Amino acid sequence: MKKKQKTSNEASSPACGPTSLDEKERIAKILAILEKTYPNSKPALFFRNPLELLIATILSARCTDEQVNLVTAKLFEKYKTAEDYASAPIEDLERMIHSLGFYKTKARNIKNTCRLIATKFNGQVPPQMDKLVELPGVGRKTANVVLGNAYGINEGIVVDTHVSRVAYRLGLTKEKQPEKIELDLMRCIPQESWTTFSNQLIWHGRKRCKARNPDCLHCELNLLCPKIGVNK
Repeated sequence: MKKKQKTSNEASSPACGPTSLDEKERIAKILAILEKTYPNSKPALFFRNPLELLIATILSARCTDEQVNLVTAKLFEKYKTAEDYASAPIEDLERMIHSLGFYKTKARNIKNTCRLIATKFNGQVPPQMDKLVELPGVGRKTANVVLGNAYGINEGIVVDTHVSRVAYRLGLTKEKQPEKIELDLMRCIPQESWTTFSNQLIWHGRKRCKARNPDCLHCELNLLCPKIGVNK
């Protein structure tokens, strides 16, 4: 059964503040094009349940999803439950994720996070933001990934490097800090679209709106984009 979505105080603010009708129409068109271009978009990380998505997202810090998927293909076969990770020797975890970098910190966070899940949350990844961010190595971005994609809860918007870059170029935010960018986007984007929008913007950042040499010529959003910060 799909969990009931929570309502955020920030999300109750008018869309994009004192937004003109033209700007609301532009955003609606952007959402429509993203939906057409990236239908049924999901994270590139492989997962079968909330625990696997949580582990994969922790591992994805400062490395590519492709690298993570290579590692988790073996990791998820060996460890099935939070108890499995909690009881695993830290050296075994480090060895299995060594290729991803920052492996000592990631292994420690995974082990300690799973220990809390096993002892405090009956072995289940909690579907609440305030409880998720209590877990070692889990911030708001990771919590939003899990809530939106594993539980279908639109608690917030995932702000990674792709979302930050594309949202800025589209003129949806002028902020640089992830927390402030998220608040701007939560005011612009309808709550029921938060998870979908996050995934679509991430894919668009990978496919078209790259950090270097964005493919503006072939971009599906070209006519709606002010290209802020881009050499036109």
